[in-house]
Amino acid sequence: MATPLLVDTHAAQAATGTRPGTIRIWLHRGRLTHHGYDHAGRALIDLNELQQRLATKAA
Repeated sequence: MATPLLVDTHAAQAATGTRPGTIRIWLHRGRLTHHGYDHAGRALIDLNELQQRLATKAA
């Protein structure tokens, strides 16, 4: 398994176009793994996991 590339929800939006609210819903529903919080209190997620989820969803 690859090393997680941890980013906050706003950086994830910049990379994928997925809105932070959508990412937070997926975290709440257990569809993404929560990796703690950054210094500003934003949720951290694995960008690779998000991109894989988006690719699976598009297929």
